Amino acid sequence: MSNPTAEFTGLGETPAHLQFDEGALDAYMRAHVDGYAGPVTVNKFKGGQSNPTYLLTTPAKKYVLRRKPPGKLLPSAHAVDREYKVMTALGGQNFPAPKTYALCEDDSVIGTAFFIMDFVEGRIFWDSRLSDVAKHDRKPLYYALIDTLADLHNVDYAKAGLSDYGKPGNYFERQIGRWSKQYEAAETETIEEMDNLMKWLPTAIPSDDATSIVHGDFRFDNAIMHPTEPKTLAILDWELSTLGHPLADFTYFLMVWHMPASVRGGLLGVDLEANGLPTIDEATARYSARTGRDSVPDLNFCLAYNMFRLSSIIQGVYARSLQGNASSPAAKEMGAQVRPLATLAWSFAQKAGA
Repeated sequence: MSNPTAEFTGLGETPAHLQFDEGALDAYMRAHVDGYAGPVTVNKFKGGQSNPTYLLTTPAKKYVLRRKPPGKLLPSAHAVDREYKVMTALGGQNFPAPKTYALCEDDSVIGTAFFIMDFVEGRIFWDSRLSDVAKHDRKPLYYALIDTLADLHNVDYAKAGLSDYGKPGNYFERQIGRWSKQYEAAETETIEEMDNLMKWLPTAIPSDDATSIVHGDFRFDNAIMHPTEPKTLAILDWELSTLGHPLADFTYFLMVWHMPASVRGGLLGVDLEANGLPTIDEATARYSARTGRDSVPDLNFCLAYNMFRLSSIIQGVYARSLQGNASSPAAKEMGAQVRPLATLAWSFAQKAGA
């Protein structure tokens, strides 16, 4: 995409199909949000492609509303109730998740289920090169975000009240099955590499079967960083979170080093040292030290799996855009990313012995 910062940052016009009764929302917040005092003004964020996200401004405070999109949805997608549950639980563990206020599963209020959380003021980086900050500040920002991911994987999920948030064990097997089904439900053309991956991935699952809370979409543009310091203030977009394998989550974050600039602002071909950015080895060492791991095994399998999974996610967004339900007009442009991403995924599968 040409300029993700311009396309996804800030507030935009709310398309007609994503508008709702603001009076009904005001009445709901008066009844269910402690300390709320209206009136409320609603503006939609440009980002939030999967679950439409809105800024709620009142005279004293700002909130964020995140809702399911209207229209026909893929099975198990857009689980705002799960996002609310995990953020609420992690907030109680001193993890940087936005404070939550209320979950509404009554479609009659604004048309779809939604939840309300704090608006966190800080920096969101859409450019993985962190071009907007000084060179010497870039590696500390990366390390702060890697530390946050390690801290998530170190959370005792049972103590946090999340024992029922997913099924412990067999994570790769279940996820490969899930995303194969999601991809097939959203398929718009035959991509041989995706077919190959759906056959090979289940045969190559690593034996290491660790379980932790996993975010599922951990990257810079789902984090709010401190306005001036290398510190994570909030992790956003928990829609894909579950109990799963921590290395799946970490290697998803590592994908950016293997992506060209045209796909999610990747770092492929970038002179990392000249730009003050960490190498994959440095990122892996940082994560391993904070989680007590010796290394990150099965890297090629994990990268193939994650790129396959991302291809499936993007295909779903693209298919929704064809139905007119996607939250962002840029969704249509994403369709062109699926094939090259699948090709890249298959190349890592071949390195892993496919």
